[in-house]
Amino acid sequence: MSVSYKGLRPSKAAEKLDIGLSSLWAKAKSDPDFPKPVKLSPGTTVFLEHELDAWMERRAAHSRVMA
Repeated sequence: MSVSYKGLRPSKAAEKLDIGLSSLWAKAKSDPDFPKPVKLSPGTTVFLEHELDAWMERRAAHSRVMA
């Protein structure tokens, strides 16, 4: 059974997270828990949507615990 992953270009990943593109790259560089970009070719980089979803779920769960 093969697994299908959807890759989002950085602009779409930032849009999904409702943050700016520079914030997306800053998180990818400095936050060890944030999903790392995947380089598909020299000119194509994506973020895996399921990893972004999991990251958002962890953040939401953490914020509920802290509230």
